[in-house]
Amino acid sequence: MMEKLSAPDLLVDVSWLAAHAESTSVRVVDCRWYLGGGNKGAEAYRRGHIPGALHVDVDTELAGAPGSGPGRHPLPSPEAFARCLSRLGFTPGSLLVAYDDAGGAIAARLWWLLRYFGLATAARVLDGGIHAWQAAGLPLSTEEPTLAPAPLLPLTPRHVPAVDRAAVARYRHDPRAVLLDARAGERYEGRVEPVDPRPGHIPGARSAPFAQNLVAPGGPFLDRDTLESRYRALGALDAPTLVCYCGSGVTACHTLLSLALLGREDAILYEGSWSDWASDPSLPAATGPEP
Repeated sequence: MMEKLSAPDLLVDVSWLAAHAESTSVRVVDCRWYLGGGNKGAEAYRRGHIPGALHVDVDTELAGAPGSGPGRHPLPSPEAFARCLSRLGFTPGSLLVAYDDAGGAIAARLWWLLRYFGLATAARVLDGGIHAWQAAGLPLSTEEPTLAPAPLLPLTPRHVPAVDRAAVARYRHDPRAVLLDARAGERYEGRVEPVDPRPGHIPGARSAPFAQNLVAPGGPFLDRDTLESRYRALGALDAPTLVCYCGSGVTACHTLLSLALLGREDAILYEGSWSDWASDPSLPAATGPEP
């Protein structure tokens, strides 16, 4: 019988994970991934990971196949995500603790997908990720656990909202809606664009780089008061409708996690994000620091 665990909401710290990592209920998941593709995340995992962790790949497990939906990282189908969870040994009652080396920017995608498919209580992110683990003097492992696949779960989507470009095109004209762009400022402004068809941002969207949710790059989240001040200044906490996007719908989940920490669990993901919007030349694009 699996041990029932009590874990803090949404985030766990290193001391909690170190105390519970060997529990049969806990599945530690390495989500490291790097823009530009390839197997760099898996290679980083093989060089050293939190003991007991399994690696998941954003491109093939936390996203659907290219062309199966909008943008570079369309949402996986219920069947595909169920296969991912099966490989991780996930069963009802399991607790997935996701981490990366980017302050949770990639791990938050797994957290959000669990919510999207109705498994919100099973999702946690390790605050500070692998950097916090190492800073605490805790060991890494190069051994990949061998787990028997768990039974496939029947999953249904849309337990939390995601929208397409048509909805975003309407929202950007709605004075009650706020759009937040989680990409770095230089991509929002259109000064650089390393991967998507056009530079710039959705007109009317406000720049809200996910990295500014953190104490330092790759570090833990800001304290609640500072995080709240940040999003209140962006007009996000009082907006009736709140839509978040990034390049392809991955790091926007970090913004969604930050907002959930502040009680805004109703914020919406634009699934295809800028990679979807920029692919349609009929849609406008803005450049510069202003919305």
